[in-house]
Amino acid sequence: MSLEKLSSNKAFHGDLIKYKFKSTALGGLDSQFNLFLPANAAQGKVPVLFYLSGLTCTEDNGAQKGAFLKDAADEGIAIIFPDTSPRGAGIEGEDTDWDFGTGAGFYVDATNSKYAKHYNMATHVSVELPQVIEAAVIPIDFSRQSIMGHSMGGHGALTLYLKNLKQYRSASAFAPISNPTKCPWGEKAFKGYLQGGLEEAAPKYDATELIAKVKENVHILIDYGTADNFYKQGQLLPENFLKAAREAGHDEVQVRVRPQEGYDHSYFFISTFAADHVHFNANFLKA
Repeated sequence: MSLEKLSSNKAFHGDLIKYKFKSTALGGLDSQFNLFLPANAAQGKVPVLFYLSGLTCTEDNGAQKGAFLKDAADEGIAIIFPDTSPRGAGIEGEDTDWDFGTGAGFYVDATNSKYAKHYNMATHVSVELPQVIEAAVIPIDFSRQSIMGHSMGGHGALTLYLKNLKQYRSASAFAPISNPTKCPWGEKAFKGYLQGGLEEAAPKYDATELIAKVKENVHILIDYGTADNFYKQGQLLPENFLKAAREAGHDEVQVRVRPQEGYDHSYFFISTFAADHVHFNANFLKA
């Protein structure tokens, strides 16, 4: 699983590097990710923030349009930008719809036999990428990890965090799919990838279900735009997550959900609040 460097661009005195490797978690397919290493990584290991992108995106969207790099450089933390799905699995129907299959891995480990060999993005992000990067002796301290994401990636960030509180110190999300077993995107994904459909998904991959059962202190920041069409269509359901969090005893210090007036679902919205999210997670990464 050796890393092949595809490109490197200097940014804010650090480096944004694109890597490729053969992914075991994704059934032996080539997988790419971007890594931003701040300048201080030359002096020793730095903490790391993962950014999980949304439907139809690749490893490039967040790196190029998210406006995260300057603040990560200022804080002295690395950012890893994984892809959103396996690529080129050759499964019948994986390229039929924009919201399922290629570009739409939903950060689950598939149990439906049709997808189980390749569609294991949960393991790819939380287990495989740290192992591969450590093996390449890149100066990242994986004892200090946090995770953030957008839309489908916001769902991924929240669920991976809530299931792995010992691994991640904090999580944040832009317009996350917060209660996916109750919205069309989530229903479609879970019925496709999981043998047990929504019943299997609820306790493992639904942030609203997960937060209701978490007793430990959590550190979560969520922003969504009030003019987001997907919010208006009922795909995101942040209020459901907030209600479940409050009922489970998580106050506004632990879980902050901020409606942002007039913002939509785009990277214009993300880039506006990117600094808040980097600094929020950095507080815990550097504690």
